[in-house]
Amino acid sequence: MSADTTTRRTDAGTTLEANEKRVAELLDRQWRLLIGGELVGSVGGRTFDVSSPCTGEVVATVPDGTKDDANRAVAAAAAAFPAWAARSAGARADAVRALADAVEARGHDLALLDTVDGGSPIAVMSADVKMAVDALRYFAGLALESKGYTVPASTGLHYTELQPYGVVAKIIPFNHPIMFAASKIAAPLVAGNTVVLKPAEATPLSALLLGEICREVLPPGVVNVVVGDGIEVPDALVRHPDVYRIGFTGSEGAGRAIQRAAAESAVKTVTLELGGKNALIAFPDADLDEVARAAVQGMNFTWSGQSCGSTSRLLLHEDIADAVVERVVRLLRDRTYHSPLDPAAVQGTMVNRTQYDRVLGYVEAARTEGARVAVGGGRPDGVDEGLFIAPTVLDGVQPDHRVANEEIFGPVISVLRWHEEDEAVALANSVRYGLTGSVFTNDIRRAHRVARALQTGFVWINAAGPHYLGVPYGGWKNSGTGKEEGLEELLSYSQVKSVNVNLAGAP
Repeated sequence: MSADTTTRRTDAGTTLEANEKRVAELLDRQWRLLIGGELVGSVGGRTFDVSSPCTGEVVATVPDGTKDDANRAVAAAAAAFPAWAARSAGARADAVRALADAVEARGHDLALLDTVDGGSPIAVMSADVKMAVDALRYFAGLALESKGYTVPASTGLHYTELQPYGVVAKIIPFNHPIMFAASKIAAPLVAGNTVVLKPAEATPLSALLLGEICREVLPPGVVNVVVGDGIEVPDALVRHPDVYRIGFTGSEGAGRAIQRAAAESAVKTVTLELGGKNALIAFPDADLDEVARAAVQGMNFTWSGQSCGSTSRLLLHEDIADAVVERVVRLLRDRTYHSPLDPAAVQGTMVNRTQYDRVLGYVEAARTEGARVAVGGGRPDGVDEGLFIAPTVLDGVQPDHRVANEEIFGPVISVLRWHEEDEAVALANSVRYGLTGSVFTNDIRRAHRVARALQTGFVWINAAGPHYLGVPYGGWKNSGTGKEEGLEELLSYSQVKSVNVNLAGAP
């Protein structure tokens, strides 16, 4: 950590000392799964330890869920489904709004838990809570959009209606724990499904607290929370014969494994939000300072680049490349490192030692292949505690280098140079991923032309990084299937039924 431990305050009046005190209070407890409205331990009493990447210390011991726990959770969700689905859309929306209010009321506690077991700065995790609350309210507001239509196919009546699947399995990653835990149950619940939520084993604490909040707000079994250390729980959920709808956010490899496992047990609907190797393309007419700022923002250095949407490839026209790299380095060079619980923290840690070592391995491989480290490249100087990696810019990267093709999931930008527009588009599209892309130019025709040519599901023009409530988000190619964060997500948790009524009395 930084040697500077003076008291720092945010607009809300919190301090590092106050946050540390509250974390100690939150962790002084037993953690339980939520199954059928009851807070329970794992079958057989199994547990595992959760360590903080900020200090390396074990901060919690949580239930280690089993296949039996997953099956119990699915049974509880199945039992709760008929009554939940029978509620009107408006009544379900009211319940989800009440959940949003309850999450908001515990927002600081949830953010603190995400910081202590995930290592991202408290300011970022607090923003994640707000986004989760906004998503819950947004989908509640869309409840009446779960509707069908009529078709004048004959003199009879032909109409469609939307009906829920039943039990939905939601499997979420470690990088935005409460944001994903709360926001990704919103659409399934509003559509009339019940949910079994499986959080990441690296960052389970806020989801387990969310389970306690759901227990107070929602009927028993409508939301169940089961965590386990390893693949036993998610594999059991994916293969369960009563789970026909699965939503997963995580790595490409895990997503493909889920597709295989699901197909081996039944014909299931699976949506996947997976990895990315996303390109920011900058043309010579762009404002170079804006490009540099967007490169830093789009890489999500604040949470150490641990984001599938990060623009981790900086594709610069050769005429501006040196100037942009110089500006990016200047923005990153003098970064300070505080405890992620400090409101002044501007960058967090890697989530665990495995990810830390993996990222440093990529940097070393890039050096071996001939890339130049323009800034960063390892642990920050003078920082002895916490799994910090300094923001890293790799210049001179070639299209065939590993760091130009594989998702690193760490604070590392790869810089590639190009000369012609077609070359830039081909570079951007050359990877197997297709999640996000960014185009910087002041030529309106070129901006739209390149945006259309990018083989990605989400594109920024003269920006990089932000999501917008209601705008569909999701990838092409190996970055996933389906769309989230908009109306498409709500509709994806319903099945279409066609009803045909003979009004004439004849067969």
